[in-house]
Amino acid sequence: MITFLIGLVILIVGAAIYGSFCERVMKPNASAKTPAISMRDGVDFVPMNKWKCCLIELLNIAGTGPVLGPIQGILFGPIAFLTIPIGCVIGGAVHDYMSGMISLRNNGEQMPSLIKRFLGNGTYVVYNVFVCFLMLLVGTVFIYTPGDLFVAQIIGGDASTLNPTVVMVYGAIFVYYLVATLFPIDKIIGRVYPIFGAILLLSAVGIFFGLFVNGYPLTEVWETGVANVHPFGEHFIPIFFITVACGITSGFHSTQATMIARTVTNENHGRLVYYNTMIAEGFIAMSWAGAAMGAVNAGIATNENLFKQAAVVVGIVAQSMLGNVGGMVAVLGVIVLAITSGDTALRSLRLMLGDALHIDQRKKINAFTLAFMLFVIVGLVLYYAKTDKSGFALLWRYFSWANETIAVFAFAMISVYMIQNKMPHFIALLPGTFYMYIVATYILHAPIGFGLEWIASYGLAGVAAILYAVAVTKFGKSMTSSQNLR
Repeated sequence: MITFLIGLVILIVGAAIYGSFCERVMKPNASAKTPAISMRDGVDFVPMNKWKCCLIELLNIAGTGPVLGPIQGILFGPIAFLTIPIGCVIGGAVHDYMSGMISLRNNGEQMPSLIKRFLGNGTYVVYNVFVCFLMLLVGTVFIYTPGDLFVAQIIGGDASTLNPTVVMVYGAIFVYYLVATLFPIDKIIGRVYPIFGAILLLSAVGIFFGLFVNGYPLTEVWETGVANVHPFGEHFIPIFFITVACGITSGFHSTQATMIARTVTNENHGRLVYYNTMIAEGFIAMSWAGAAMGAVNAGIATNENLFKQAAVVVGIVAQSMLGNVGGMVAVLGVIVLAITSGDTALRSLRLMLGDALHIDQRKKINAFTLAFMLFVIVGLVLYYAKTDKSGFALLWRYFSWANETIAVFAFAMISVYMIQNKMPHFIALLPGTFYMYIVATYILHAPIGFGLEWIASYGLAGVAAILYAVAVTKFGKSMTSSQNLR
């Protein structure tokens, strides 16, 4: 338990110190008119108070990733209790805060537009392919996982096949997603999220305190050291950082931060809305990582459960810690996490495609047609993932890798922005270079990639990371100062 508590101190104290440093670097201007005010349209550009923006941002970014990822990631041992908070403080929270603030200062532009503005047309084209791919996968994953959890854990049905009950639950989530994707952000999302938020908070707090009340035994880092203790032989680098993406650094978050930038009314709210919400997600990840380790050590779950049946572990842990009623609330909290990320993922995809294709989405027929086309594609991917025995495993691997790859693009954009504005760009360049190494190593070795041996993958990834750092720095310095920057 001591290692776990040290991790929490790192998370909270680190956030206070490094968050304040990042805020001083960005120098928020309270008198500047934000896009929510200067470009208000009643649909996407809608002023909302800081607490509602904060809640929506948290629910947007915290899908099943900070639950299922840490459940699998804790198989690497208690080192996860230190890696998660450190990565969250200097990586994920910085990524989210800077993305949101840069969007605030550039007319609420979505990530593709920011990539085009700061990294050029060539990078913009490549990024667009990746980000659209990611958003479709997010939308699919966050129908699949909450749907199956609801069927299996709430109504006690069979979620292993595409049966009528599963189809009905998936359909209900689809309908909600369509409504949330099309209606003004303050009419649907802004109204239902406080309810979802209450369920989320009860769930996260319940799991956290359940660790202490139930006396779950947690392994200490000095008992295992920093050696790779994964029972199934997975390599800590890069697998841990791909697996626990949403609890440490997630490229998906930048797309949500830029969407919320169209509702923030004061630049001073940025740290609360962006940086601190990522710290809250880190807390969720820590809580579920601790619960998963405790469940195995207490003998109510196995390592194989964590590795192959992470969603099942959610129900096992929740019921063991909190009883039938409390356990149901905890499972509902996880379901809420997924649904409130899936809806805004598809909303963001609609916005980004609309901007890229110059489609006027103020005309409802245009927005509906675009959303309908996206939902058809998501439905087809969902059908494959559910009917093929290895479909979801493949879907999740692609989702995780694409997620971190998008973060590499975002860190590059942030680095160039900071270079041009004479800010200490190492804040973004260092984590960006690290994640370039992670995604390169993974795709070079993985069966879904090039299938190289680990030694070759590590060596080539190191070269790629160095080239990334050099290229981003040179490009940032070569950009002219005549661009419209704030």
